[in-house]
Amino acid sequence: MSDAVLFDARDDGIAIITINQPETRNCLSKVVREGLFQAWDRFERDDKLRVAILTGSGEKAFCAGGDLKEMVTTGMKVPPRDMFPVPYDTVELSKPTIAAVNGVAFAGGWMIAQACDLCVASTTAKFAVTEVKVGRSSPWASPLIHMIPQRIMMEILLTGKPITAQRAYEIGLVNRLAEPAELLDKALELAGEILDGAPLSVKAARETVMVSTEMGRSAALIAARHASEYCYNSDDAQEGPRAFAEKRQPDWQGK
Repeated sequence: MSDAVLFDARDDGIAIITINQPETRNCLSKVVREGLFQAWDRFERDDKLRVAILTGSGEKAFCAGGDLKEMVTTGMKVPPRDMFPVPYDTVELSKPTIAAVNGVAFAGGWMIAQACDLCVASTTAKFAVTEVKVGRSSPWASPLIHMIPQRIMMEILLTGKPITAQRAYEIGLVNRLAEPAELLDKALELAGEILDGAPLSVKAARETVMVSTEMGRSAALIAARHASEYCYNSDDAQEGPRAFAEKRQPDWQGK
């Protein structure tokens, strides 16, 4: 790992990934992109890690988007398909992720925050899809239609104007708000609530949400039942009811 992206593997099963380039507003420069690819791969491969939190250094920016200077230098037209480390898209992940948005999340910054499963935002954070302001495009924003209403999405993409964290919370883009000094604690609290659940149940639950956004009702029900079989047949599926009956905390084994 380089200093551009920090990786903290905690003993409680949470990984904290931090974009550490506040002097460039944590933009997605080449070194940051490489660091994020490495960090996500490390998280996915470590069986002891169950939830990841993605955040940025400093108070001004979570991530201000792509490196526009690089685009000028390279004369970039259509970005290569694998250029940006987007969770569950160009990065293969099977575990839950939380974006802890500490400042502006513009363009590519919105992209990687949107790609995470959940989002906790500082009350001072701002979100914007600014591509129309610089003559670029935002095809990555298409899944946004599963998160917010069409007319709101249309306004955000057509105007490129920022919205506040409060507005992002109101439209369903953000799960929880926190005062700036409490942002990471709030994200860790949410991660801890996920860790309380049985690992295989969490995995099945996440897959259920994802297949529901990809399919019609009947097909999603079939796919979700299939995704849940491994969980139902696990030892943890017996441990949970047993622990409840014995009035104790369950001892999850993830198998």
